[in-house]
Amino acid sequence: MPRVLVDLLFFTGKRGGTETYVREVYSRLGQQAPARGWELLGFASRELAERGADWFPGRIVNSGISSENRARWAWGEVAVVARAARRLGADLVHAPANFGPVRSSVPLLLTLHDLLAFEHPEWLPTKGPAAWSTRWLIKRAAGNARRIMTVSEDAKGSIVRRFGRPPEEVEVVPLAGGAAPVQQGSRQPLTLFSLGNRMPHKNFPRLVEALALIPEQRRPRLTISGSHGDDPLRPVVERTGMGPWVRLEGWLPSAEVERLYAESAAVVLPTMFEGFGLPVLEAMARGCPVICSDIPVLREVAGPAAAYFDPREPAAIARVLERTLHDPALLAQLAEAGRGRASTFSWDRTAAQVLEAFEATLGSGARA
Repeated sequence: MPRVLVDLLFFTGKRGGTETYVREVYSRLGQQAPARGWELLGFASRELAERGADWFPGRIVNSGISSENRARWAWGEVAVVARAARRLGADLVHAPANFGPVRSSVPLLLTLHDLLAFEHPEWLPTKGPAAWSTRWLIKRAAGNARRIMTVSEDAKGSIVRRFGRPPEEVEVVPLAGGAAPVQQGSRQPLTLFSLGNRMPHKNFPRLVEALALIPEQRRPRLTISGSHGDDPLRPVVERTGMGPWVRLEGWLPSAEVERLYAESAAVVLPTMFEGFGLPVLEAMARGCPVICSDIPVLREVAGPAAAYFDPREPAAIARVLERTLHDPALLAQLAEAGRGRASTFSWDRTAAQVLEAFEATLGSGARA
């Protein structure tokens, strides 16, 4: 029975879409993998091992490495994962979160969600040597990988162009929207929900500035979740006078996020760059209309089921927000179209494609 070591050194429980991807895929592989003859081992950060991972369908091995300690984590990716794979008799390593062993005798399957560090290094939260090391780790892992998975055609184009990988070695495996849609009755008029970390490419300052351009009597209230520590958006809210209309939240538990999806009139995503844009599908699956940036990857994910704006211009954002939120027929149309769009994506199908990628990566080298 071939054995896969899953690199979970990155996992903290507070890293958004990448962790959602891992939880959704591996909770489903508990049924699919044994039926296809695969054994799964999770090589976990100290935090994950201590907290537990009931969604992971195999044995969790505590690496002893804190994912909060960047230097220790980086060393783990460079060398410790590969050693653990050999020691534990793994036939394949799956690194599902952009980083993985930079050299290994065990074949590597790498999920590379985006190339933000290469396409827009100016948007990284770290500069200088830390930013260089991020790019080095990603590039070396990609070079070591026998096969690469990514989450959109847009991201695949970047990987092929930047790293020179043949297109047939880079497989697109899209994400999905999660839970079943909620009932519509509880939505509150003129309320918006947005979520994400505070990295520059998320573009939240322009969203707040756009809100300030909407006449007060027509202005929606906005909740933005996902910050850690002191929120860098607070000075923007104060400068624009948007305190009465903007509520800044930190990292929220899933139940509170679900409540905001259920009660908000729409989700707004002003991002300038994504590998996929998972909140688009999460909102659509829950019947929440989506208003988002007109960038290629979000067009790829949302198709005709969203209202789009130019994320570079607060005035353009304001126009689309005001027009959409004050048009009940358009909101209803977006909700219906969104549910249909989300239904074309499936976590079960994503998990099945990941399992197929295991087989394609290992090929005839699998042990019986």
